[in-house]
Amino acid sequence: MSSLSRLRPVHLRLLVAIADLGKLQLAAGRVAMSQPAASRILSEIEADIGSPLFERRARGMHPTALGEVVLQRAALILAAFDTLDQDIELARGGLAGKVRIGTVTGPASGYVMPAIRQLRETAPGIEATIHVAPSTELIRGLENRAFDFIIARLPAGHDVSHLDVTPARNEQVSLLVHQTHPLAGQGPCRLADLLGYDWVMQERGAPIRQAVENAFFRARQPLPDRLTNSSSLLVALDMITAGPAIAPVALEVAKLLTGPGTQARLTVLQTEYPIMVGPYFVILHKHHARSEVALRVYRHVLDLL
Repeated sequence: MSSLSRLRPVHLRLLVAIADLGKLQLAAGRVAMSQPAASRILSEIEADIGSPLFERRARGMHPTALGEVVLQRAALILAAFDTLDQDIELARGGLAGKVRIGTVTGPASGYVMPAIRQLRETAPGIEATIHVAPSTELIRGLENRAFDFIIARLPAGHDVSHLDVTPARNEQVSLLVHQTHPLAGQGPCRLADLLGYDWVMQERGAPIRQAVENAFFRARQPLPDRLTNSSSLLVALDMITAGPAIAPVALEVAKLLTGPGTQARLTVLQTEYPIMVGPYFVILHKHHARSEVALRVYRHVLDLL
């Protein structure tokens, strides 16, 4: 019997751990195995395949081209093992399971949370983890199997051959202010009228900030110079409630904060022209295994778009 036919999940976990940690000793510790045993198992696997799975370098062990193929298959098999109990439960009743979603800010309140709420009416056991972050962080997390799917913008030039990408929507920016702001309720404002006020915006390069700056460029106006840089919504709320400051946020966030269920007394300044951010996408990794409940949430988010 070949060593491959005797492979157990712990052996596959060892291969993945070596790739993650780059050291056989550390990988053995992760899977609760002695280093000699780990070395013997790796040698048997490589002997049976007839080729090394890892290059031994001074700085650690790195997968060979063949090793990458084996690791990809091992990850799929391990994901299937890890979700086996969950899938059995879902097959029996479809009432429970875990889903990990990464999203930029607007779709979190606009689509992800409504999808979760609606599905919980018939599947109350859904356990959702929702991580809100910039697109670059979300793409990295999807590649590293931190998320079942993400809603994000694609970096320019990013290889999408291994991704399932569904176009979603453009994102509109709202200028959030307190109801006592001098321009609140005054009708469409020119961007020139907004230069005399404090602004709180995400750091330079963030999509919403870039959209606001582009709007000022198109209007041939200077950029606001009374500026606080922060991606924290808490900081933005503190500034706009303490004085006549302006906070650009996603339209979905503005709707949530100005809706009837809040007492914050916030409103949105109307502008002559809408301020738009580039489109975001709903993205799956083609080669990553997902639970049935994750696919249910994914499909429901698509239905809401």
